[in-house]
Amino acid sequence: MTEPRLVRARALRDLRDPEAVVLALHGGDVRPGEPDVSPWQLSVLRMVPVAARVARAGRGRLAVHRVLNAARGWGVDRTPVDDVRWALAQVRERYGDLPVGLVGHSLGGRAALLAGREPGVDAVVALNPWLHPADDVDLTGRRVLVVHGSEDRVATPDRARRVVEKLRRHTDIEWRDVPGAGHAMLRHGAVFERAAADFLTAALLGRGVR
Repeated sequence: MTEPRLVRARALRDLRDPEAVVLALHGGDVRPGEPDVSPWQLSVLRMVPVAARVARAGRGRLAVHRVLNAARGWGVDRTPVDDVRWALAQVRERYGDLPVGLVGHSLGGRAALLAGREPGVDAVVALNPWLHPADDVDLTGRRVLVVHGSEDRVATPDRARRVVEKLRRHTDIEWRDVPGAGHAMLRHGAVFERAAADFLTAALLGRGVR
């Protein structure tokens, strides 16, 4: 198992004084042991255009970083939620107490929701989140969006809806369907990217971007 890492979005070359921070969280399948995360894994690469779209939408006001987890998948002793906590500590050290948004895909979407209760997190976006029926978290005070493809056969929208309904005991969660989209976000990818960018800029900067 390697150490988690932060990778800055390329669109941040000219960033000066950000007003908020966004962490992009990749997915990963469940494998035996603790296999390392490679920057070239498809689950990691899927978040590159999402992070870039959010960074462009922020127009120099958002510091966007992708989190590379310490291990692939969801382990017993360490999960991606631990990597998010590590990344939030790094954010506080680098940027101070700026508001933070989380956006994740698949298991990264699960991590975004479960880590959304951490101090400093203001907004959460989960893209085709792979959720366990027992998942539960109090996201009071956060703005939350779930975007789900209707043809997702890996993380089915029906299971995600059941978990979201449970989470709505504590907070209002917006749900958006993407008709015809599958788990990998290869089709209709721009719809997922735009939804994340619009929601996070509105939640963290007080406006939406088209």
